[in-house]
Amino acid sequence: MLTELQDLVARFQAYLRFEKRYATHTVTAYSTDLQQFQDYITLTYGSLPLAGIAHVHIRSWLAGLMEASIAPKSINRKISTLKSFFKFAIRQGMVKQSPMGKVVSPKVGRRLPEFIDERGMRALEENHSPKAAPDTHLIFTDDLEGQTHRLIFDLLYNTGIRLSELIGLQEKDVDLGHQMIKVLGKGGKERRVPVSGPLCAQIRAYRELRNKELGVETSVLLVHPRSGRPLYPKYVYNMVRNTLTRHQITTISKKSPHVLRHTFATHLTNAGADINAVKELLGHASLAATQVYTHNTIEKLKAVHQQAHPKA
Repeated sequence: MLTELQDLVARFQAYLRFEKRYATHTVTAYSTDLQQFQDYITLTYGSLPLAGIAHVHIRSWLAGLMEASIAPKSINRKISTLKSFFKFAIRQGMVKQSPMGKVVSPKVGRRLPEFIDERGMRALEENHSPKAAPDTHLIFTDDLEGQTHRLIFDLLYNTGIRLSELIGLQEKDVDLGHQMIKVLGKGGKERRVPVSGPLCAQIRAYRELRNKELGVETSVLLVHPRSGRPLYPKYVYNMVRNTLTRHQITTISKKSPHVLRHTFATHLTNAGADINAVKELLGHASLAATQVYTHNTIEKLKAVHQQAHPKA
């Protein structure tokens, strides 16, 4: 079973990468899930053929994950991975039917996306910590590293693009004349996102400083401020986390680049933006994914009602 499964997993990975055009981290997540499942089957049931895997084996694995206090959201992702994998196995003629039909996903409570309030974002734009003395503890310095970090922040917040979309931005995708950027989203889908005048000026200034300091040819917009190479996800993630920590943002539990995307969408909906327009800006495939941000608007209205209405 081991060789058979490994061969099929390799073909499945190629299918996800080249036909479905999934992002690298998504393919890695699917691969990790399948490796964990393979390890469990081998350890628990020995040399079980692929066609011999039934729903009871999968339920047993999932029960073990639940006992280990793995979050329902993570378990549901693993279920999704196996559903996609066995569908692929059917198309490859490796199995006749999927064992996933009798596997039920655990319920996941709806959690509102975390975001930074407008006061916190204004302080970031003013380039100092709200609790620091004026002109001290600057968040973004004037050197290339500081300006790279500031542009990363402003692009994430002002456009709502994903981390993978940010580091994938090509020079040719930036149209400052029309104040637009072309973004390559999930599944290879392209969309165009407007860019404000001040952000366009910031991009021009960054390009000038980047070319002056590094003197290297680059096809991507954002590069590592010391090596001149394209940015990588961990660099951006660590920079955002460290900056928000120094900035003393305490209203969010996870200080990640994605929280700036949540902040972008929440601030738009709170200001009355049309939900369909927000959907297009975010590159969501369905409106359901965008509607979660309307809950933040409702919570804001509740807060206003409780503070202002005499009967609240």
